[in-house]
Amino acid sequence: MFDIASIIINYNSSKLTQECIDSVISKTNPSLNYQIIVVDNCSEKEDYLSLKHFCDSHSFTNLQLIRSKINTGFGGGNMAGFHFANAKYIAFVNNDTVFLNDCFSILKTALEKDNSIAMVGGQSYSETGKQMVAFDHFASISKELFGRDFLEKTNPKKYPKRKLEYTNPIKVNYVQGSFMLVRTEDFNTVGGFDTNIFLYYEETDLCMRLAKLGKSCFLIPEAKYIHYHGASTPQNITIKTELKISLLYIIRKHYGFLSFYFLLNYLRINYVFSTIFKPKYWYLLKVLLAGAPLSKSLKVKQIIKEI
Repeated sequence: MFDIASIIINYNSSKLTQECIDSVISKTNPSLNYQIIVVDNCSEKEDYLSLKHFCDSHSFTNLQLIRSKINTGFGGGNMAGFHFANAKYIAFVNNDTVFLNDCFSILKTALEKDNSIAMVGGQSYSETGKQMVAFDHFASISKELFGRDFLEKTNPKKYPKRKLEYTNPIKVNYVQGSFMLVRTEDFNTVGGFDTNIFLYYEETDLCMRLAKLGKSCFLIPEAKYIHYHGASTPQNITIKTELKISLLYIIRKHYGFLSFYFLLNYLRINYVFSTIFKPKYWYLLKVLLAGAPLSKSLKVKQIIKEI
């Protein structure tokens, strides 16, 4: 059994994936026993073959490439990789990240010190060296209505300020999905990622379920990495619509139908007015008027591809 199994998803961004893999290997202590599992989430043929050549010719022996014939999204892709993992801890690493130090060893040590901690994450930075927000607060009605700043001012113990620079470990609701290390036993206990979610809020949902078991999540600022934020995901109205579908799914799942319908109608009203000034939001509004069902998710629009 390995100490850590690192799962990296590639989707039409093999150059980023290769840079990520090389940074993990170069920064990780050679004495650490770990494996790297790369899941190609149905990229175009040229991108996949480039990645395959890289993996086949790499000197790191515990590197494995898996190809999915359909894009299963973030949670589905990670769960596909998880089936090939054999480790005490699982690292979910976005392919648009680059390690700046021995993140695996630092985060592994943090988990070993306290069994009540199920997940940890490091401090992210932009490619220019600017500190980025590395954790967030759970999705909730109050967060959507009043915003993060209001939560942080009214209850700073429960909602620590996201934009501060921390030097010591701090308990948070959840760390960003760009890089997180979780105890395999706890991940199995809650059933892993909810694959109903195609994109966004997967780490939120996972940590909410872990919290219900009394398991916590910590930011470990000593572990540092670069995150090319959004580099692997195009930003357009379709992606923004997916964000709202996932948000409403999470609200319904964890807070019930009353909260779901309240937020749904709140968003409907907001986007009725937004559409007047920005017609591009019409597609999003139509999905909200339909109730933002999972049947409108990008997940159901994926097609099977052969090499």
